[in-house]
Amino acid sequence: MVVSTRTAVVLPLGRSGRIATSSKSPACFVTPPRIQRNRCTEICTLSRARRASSSRFARLVEPTRATNQETRGLNDAEDDDDVKIAVFVSGGGSNLRALYDATQDGRIRGDITVVVSDKPGCGGWEFATSKGMMTIQYPGSELTGGQLAEELVRSGVTFVALAGYLKLVPKQLCQAYPRAMINIHPALLPAFGGKGYYGMNVHKAVVASGVRFSGPTVHFVDEEYDKGKVVAQRCVPVLAGDNPEDVAARVLEQEHEVYPEVLGALSKGNIRWREDGVPIIVSDSGER
Repeated sequence: MVVSTRTAVVLPLGRSGRIATSSKSPACFVTPPRIQRNRCTEICTLSRARRASSSRFARLVEPTRATNQETRGLNDAEDDDDVKIAVFVSGGGSNLRALYDATQDGRIRGDITVVVSDKPGCGGWEFATSKGMMTIQYPGSELTGGQLAEELVRSGVTFVALAGYLKLVPKQLCQAYPRAMINIHPALLPAFGGKGYYGMNVHKAVVASGVRFSGPTVHFVDEEYDKGKVVAQRCVPVLAGDNPEDVAARVLEQEHEVYPEVLGALSKGNIRWREDGVPIIVSDSGER
């Protein structure tokens, strides 16, 4: 287990983090848990001892049905510090940096407090330590998937963003953060997605296929690679003389724009779920 932070952190080892999920919620806004705590159901149960020592972090909530009138104006009443974000990385961390910049200028409400990586010492890990963020190695440490989910809950993490993380996240994390965990993929899903489609592999496949457009997709995360509901996409041209590196550079530029936009909407409660389960970004006033 590798854990790095400015202050001492003790991770709960030797116990599995058991996650119990509630039934699916109907159409709603996704808002930070503190905003919803008076009208939402508890879906994550920690041990009695941990609840006693960390009661303010031991609950995750699933949104209930809410009308526009009920949800509008709630964001203004909540302190930015209440939104804590965990970012998962495996490489240089350019999307992590873009998300961090957006927390600093107000496009994203809250702070990145935890960075998880399967590669300690990678660029994203080094950036996190330079900013005083807690860093956790997963996998590759003694930490189980359940314990990782439990630690993020205990640390007060509200939302999770996968930013170039090349491992399948544990199912316990998906259960702990339903409709609260997003990923960015460097192609227009459902094309060029799934196991094995990551990094330059995606762009090589795009060029080889002869398609004329590509671009990043932001989607919610479930227990399968690249299968969660799409919330946003950006489109870039694939020119006749392009190589994979050309396409990668064009797509990455758009990733740095669209990912902060989506995480910002999520952090401010500006994503509405339609009755058919499709997420829609809305404005602060609730209009599409």
